[in-house]
Amino acid sequence: MKIPASFYLQEDVIEISKQLLGKVLCTQIEGEELTAGIIVETEAYAGVTDKASHAYQSKKTPRTQTMYQIGGTSYVYLIYGCYHLFNIVTHKIDVPHAVLIRAIEPIQGVETMQKRRKLEKFSNKISAGPGLLTQALGINKMHNGLSLTESNIWLEDQGISVSKNNIIASPRVNVSYAAEDALLPWRFRIKNNKWVSPAK
Repeated sequence: MKIPASFYLQEDVIEISKQLLGKVLCTQIEGEELTAGIIVETEAYAGVTDKASHAYQSKKTPRTQTMYQIGGTSYVYLIYGCYHLFNIVTHKIDVPHAVLIRAIEPIQGVETMQKRRKLEKFSNKISAGPGLLTQALGINKMHNGLSLTESNIWLEDQGISVSKNNIIASPRVNVSYAAEDALLPWRFRIKNNKWVSPAK
């Protein structure tokens, strides 16, 4: 079942980051076959009060404008000149909360993912990292600002339940610039899942 727009309007970005674990991220890119993976790792970014967020102190730039759109919008940006990162905007319009999807467990279109990643062997290197999963799913900057209920990128609830006891909370990755906010335990992973990113 495709996740409805109302899901993305939740006010608590921490809670929705946990709820996204076990949901299935799907893409149908340019006529290619459906590719999909179970979300196994996320990071929460709490908008204007979060020093790690692109929208800290209500910052608005051509890149961050997308964060101020309605919950359920894709926020895709480029880092290091080569990796696209996929985020889900949450909350109501003009509240720039977002959840970074850090890793997925492939479940459909695996051969297409492997081809996109230019890998000879199937392994967790396909999608165990935020810049890797976008390559595997065919997501790039052209997919920034899309509705996740009305586009070729969407999320489904396939009945996969992740209990609170199976969620590991730890500090986010590569946000040392955020001072004390870098220590917030807002990175969430499914316990003992081999597809989570290797980042410490």
